[in-house]
Amino acid sequence: MITRRPPLAIRLTRLAGLLARQTMVVVLVALIIFPFFWMIVTSLTPVQEVFSWPPRFPPSILKWDNYAEAIEQYSFWRYFWNSMVVALLATVFIVLFDAMAGYAFAKLPFKGINWIYMSVLATVMIPMQITMIPLFMIFKHAPLVGGNDLLGAGGRGLVDSYAGMIIPWMATTFGTMLMREYFRMLPRELIDAARLDGLNEFRIFLHIYLPLALPAVASVALLTFTEVWNTFLWPLIITNSTDMRTVQVQMASLKDQYFTDWHLLMAFTVLSCIPVLLVYFLGQKYFTRGIAFSGIKG
Repeated sequence: MITRRPPLAIRLTRLAGLLARQTMVVVLVALIIFPFFWMIVTSLTPVQEVFSWPPRFPPSILKWDNYAEAIEQYSFWRYFWNSMVVALLATVFIVLFDAMAGYAFAKLPFKGINWIYMSVLATVMIPMQITMIPLFMIFKHAPLVGGNDLLGAGGRGLVDSYAGMIIPWMATTFGTMLMREYFRMLPRELIDAARLDGLNEFRIFLHIYLPLALPAVASVALLTFTEVWNTFLWPLIITNSTDMRTVQVQMASLKDQYFTDWHLLMAFTVLSCIPVLLVYFLGQKYFTRGIAFSGIKG
């Protein structure tokens, strides 16, 4: 059977549409990448060329010393350690508790499960900014913690501590929902077989279902680490001392009212982006699987 080629006008129209779409994609990618590109360029620019006009590219000299100066002058490693402790521990707790909650909602039917699950989902509509002040007061007056007495008075409670920064991130609605949907797609026959072998519910979850849900676990861990690492408002509220600041809070304090070392601030910013990039590149394979696949391949 001989197929006829479309007329030249139709082919030109299709080609023009393809070129327009590709051009739009290139423009959007450039708009996304340019701020990061300019951040890196500024971090390597000598201070006398930061505000030169027109901007010099490339700079007359690449000032790698800007990174060493930013680390030393602004005590980068102290704030990096705080952010890493908070982000890693929060990620571990969120993965564990969200996976357990998702498994319970998906595989352990009990009375009122739908109402409880809908109540959990309803919390998504409440912005965290609304709950910050009540949460701060609860942490401030936590009994028998941080010098407080039994009535929660006399001390600082959980304010200005790692626990105060981590506890609000110990479980999330989004992670619970994602894990529940993933566990629902796994066959229930695995539970029956495991119970016949004498496994209790926790061991069924830990040794059978959790390994099968690694793509979903990786997705929750990646999104959680990125969100906790980049969070700013809660660490700003819950910390008082300079030593307990996270990278994001310290970064905001580097901008002075009259003068800002933009080359050092950009170097500080580049360094703060490295952990998120490393986590993404290490977990992108599992993250892609968690988003692209559902259930078990047959």
